[in-house]
This record gives sequence, C-alpha cells and structure tokens, in this order.
Amino acid sequence: MIATFIQRAVVQGIPLLFGSTGEILTEKSGNLNLGIPGIMYVGGISGVIGAFAYEQSLANPADINGFLAIMIPLLSSMLGSLMMGLIYGVLTITLRANQNVAGLALTTFGTGFGNFFGGSLIKIVDSDMPSITLTNTSNFFRKTLPFADDMGWFGQVFFSYSFLAYAAIVLALVASYVLNRTRVGLQLRAVGENPATADAAGIDVNKYKYVATCVGSVIAGLGGLYYVMDYACGVWSNDGFGDRGWLAIALVIFAVWRPNISIFGSILFGGLFIVHNYIPNLTLSTQEIFKMTPYAVTIIVLIIISMRKRRENLPPAHLGVSYFREER
Repeated sequence: MIATFIQRAVVQGIPLLFGSTGEILTEKSGNLNLGIPGIMYVGGISGVIGAFAYEQSLANPADINGFLAIMIPLLSSMLGSLMMGLIYGVLTITLRANQNVAGLALTTFGTGFGNFFGGSLIKIVDSDMPSITLTNTSNFFRKTLPFADDMGWFGQVFFSYSFLAYAAIVLALVASYVLNRTRVGLQLRAVGENPATADAAGIDVNKYKYVATCVGSVIAGLGGLYYVMDYACGVWSNDGFGDRGWLAIALVIFAVWRPNISIFGSILFGGLFIVHNYIPNLTLSTQEIFKMTPYAVTIIVLIIISMRKRRENLPPAHLGVSYFREER
C-alpha cells in the first residue's frame, strides 16, 4: 500500500514539477509569471490538437506510428507554450506592463483558449461525453520500463513511470546545475537580482529575460501535456486541470527557488493532494481540508524563510519589477 501511495504521489506531482521548474527559471530572471496555470493549460490543449489531427489523418487506427504519436503532440505542446511565453515577454519585457496583471490575464486567456478549442474538438467528434479520448496516443506516452513489474515494490516506486516523468526530474536537475554551476546561470541570477548592475557589466538583460521566460514556459507547458496524456490517460475535459497550475507556483516558494528541491516538494505536494483517499471514513469537508494542506505548508515555509532572512532562500531582489534602462 505504501508503494502504491508513493507511486501515485509521484504521478500527481510531475505536472507540478514541470510547472515549478519553468517558473523558477522565469523568476530567476526577475519576471514573476502568474500565467503558469494558463500556459500549462495551453500546453495540454496544444498537445491534444496535435494528437487529434494525427489520429484523424489515419485511415486505420492500427497504422499509428509510435514516433509520430509522441513527437507531434510533444512539439505542438512546446510550440503552444512558447507562444504563450512570447506573449508574456512582449507585454512585460518590451512593453513593461505590470507583471502581476499580465500573468493573471495570461492565465485567463490560456483557460479560455483551451476550453474553446477543447469544446470545438468535442463537437467535431460528436461525443456523448463532454470529453475527447486519445487512447492510442496516450498508450505511447504511458509506456513504462519493461522490467518494472519484475522488481516488486522497488520497481513500482522507481521504475513504473513514463518518459515524461523522468524528463521532468532530469530537467529540474539540469536547471539546478545551470543556475548554480555555469556562467549563464550566474548572469541570469545577476539579471534577477540587479538588472542595472548586470546591464552595466555588459549583460544583455532583455535577452536573458526573454530566453528564461520562453524556456520556462515551454517546460511548464509539458506539465499540461503530461497531465492529459499520462495522468488522464489521453482524455481531455474542459476545466479538468483543477488548481495544479497554482500549486506549481506555490511549489516554487516551498522549494525556495531551487529546482532540485522542487523534485522532493512535488512528491510531497502530490502525496498531500491524495492522502485523503487513503484515510477511511473521511467526510467531504475533511477531504477538502486535506487538499488545502499544500497551500498551508507553503505559507508555513514562507513565514520561516521570511523570519530567517537568509539571502539564498529569498526570491530575486528585482522579482516582479520591470527594468527601465533609462533609469539606470
């Protein structure tokens, strides 16, 4: 039972890990992107559109090609997320719009975008249920390592996940290494801490902000793709994401802006999100209290790091503030 709980907690946490890794990269450049929930939503529906178009192009569903079944939704999701990142970048970096307002507008736009195209695809297939099912494509995304079942609980806990789950962990580790061990990471952190000083040192502030925002958006969008193709078994339903995008942002604070810590944080959040299913005889109201625990834990962590005031545990000094070079 414990092995099953951990396995489900990891599956629940992977979308949060994608979202938090992308947001950490963005915030390290000084941009506070509250549009992550919308970006994840667009990443999911973009992958669904790509997969739907490919499956509909086949005369016989049995002729589906595994490579194309993975690459088309994957590239579609990355492209949709990239466009969202560019929209946010133009608004906040080039036009210097308020980052909080732009992010919230992006979330609203992303949700509307996903529901519009999701509803359109549902009408095309004329389904009796308000959903789209892409089982053939999902089967390729959900493939696990072949030897996982032969290793008992150890295989279930460590090797029973799809390639996107392992990709999320690798991306978090790579992001942590780049931020802390490379010249690019040092310059990116300098832009987030003090863009005027970074600019004076010859660092292209706008370039770093754009790259960090766009790369972060693409990574976050993969969280939406994972949710649809793996967690939801290829079933798209409008407004089916819940509050996972906001949990991903909360995870950034919990992980104190460190992608490697967000790996463990995502599993913890995933476990807290489903722990009520393993406690018998809970009322509906009590279940909702348990679902609230990730946010409560985040608030506690925020209070603790605020009291300790250690520089390495605080957000970038210029987070959420637009940079005006003329004021340097």
